Amino acid sequence: MNKELEHNFVEQLEKHQNIVHKVCRLYTNNKDAHNDLFQEITIQLWKAYPKFRGDAKFSTWMYRVGLNTAITLYRKSKRRVNTQDFDGVQFKIKATEYDDTEEEQLKLLYKAVHQLNDIDKALVFLYLEDKNYKEISETLGISEVNARVKMNRVKNKLRTILNP
Repeated sequence: MNKELEHNFVEQLEKHQNIVHKVCRLYTNNKDAHNDLFQEITIQLWKAYPKFRGDAKFSTWMYRVGLNTAITLYRKSKRRVNTQDFDGVQFKIKATEYDDTEEEQLKLLYKAVHQLNDIDKALVFLYLEDKNYKEISETLGISEVNARVKMNRVKNKLRTILNP
């Protein structure tokens, strides 16, 4: 691959890496699994990057690849994330330490969200990221109406979980 493509990818990934960290936080329960999933999503983003056409924003595309990777791995293993070998990749990504101090106050919400199914988790995640229903529907590959209906159902589920 050419150096400009590599440079653009690394620049975009470093700029938006918190998206990947948030996906990892949603689908993992410990630091090792978080790091493994971060690495796997990064690999999948790199593999898919040459096909990124720019029809959507990079961050929207990143959400889609990240969520699809997490959901696929979660369904395969349920507990353990298997990763691919990262040798042979010519670039280095500067990973900033993920600060989850703010999220400490969201532990209860995360605990409730962990009880949801894969798609509902992704829906809540995108909703909490202030994505509109059009962006949510594009990212998850469902209609806008379906996204609204599912979100209302998920809100009711979460209310039940948080206020038994």
